[in-house]
Amino acid sequence: MSTDAVLDAGWWTWANLITVVRLALLPLFLGLLFTTDHRAEAAWLLAFLGATDWIDGFVARRLHQVSEVGKIIDPVADRILVIVGLLAVAAAGGVPWWFALTTLARELIVSVLTLVLAALGAARIDVLWWGKVSTFALMTTFPLFLLTTNPHHAALATWQHVIRDACWVTALAGLTLSWIVLAGYVRPALDALRTGRRGRGIL
Repeated sequence: MSTDAVLDAGWWTWANLITVVRLALLPLFLGLLFTTDHRAEAAWLLAFLGATDWIDGFVARRLHQVSEVGKIIDPVADRILVIVGLLAVAAAGGVPWWFALTTLARELIVSVLTLVLAALGAARIDVLWWGKVSTFALMTTFPLFLLTTNPHHAALATWQHVIRDACWVTALAGLTLSWIVLAGYVRPALDALRTGRRGRGIL
């Protein structure tokens, strides 16, 4: 048995369970946002879902439950949460559509490139730390932007204006960083493609 096989914790881990729960709670978030007036509760649930991105990784390392499955489904869950959260917040009027579409374009490019590399036999690419930072920045601002909107277009309170202004600083920094990180994946992607093809005996 190889060392990788020994270290691979497999499917059934607490970290993977957390990731699955994150995805399972998305319908609840959408229901709260679009079928009730509980916008604050929806915002806090979205914040919780974003925070669990760091929790599942911490649990995996702490309990020595790092798995190949987790390394795949965790970034997939990140992409789904960012895309769904972004579109939901934009549809609720939390952010303008230009910001939503610019962020969405980056997420779609990452998703497509991941599928293309996998189809070409590339080795798995570890998520860059700065990529996690940019995702965290964006997932932090989405719920806060949501808190700065009110059902039925009610007027904003003073504290909502203050939070909204502060959110734009973090949001634009996170968006800019996410595109920089995307460029930073070019070399690791090429290396992963060469390694994967070499392992399959493809020149």
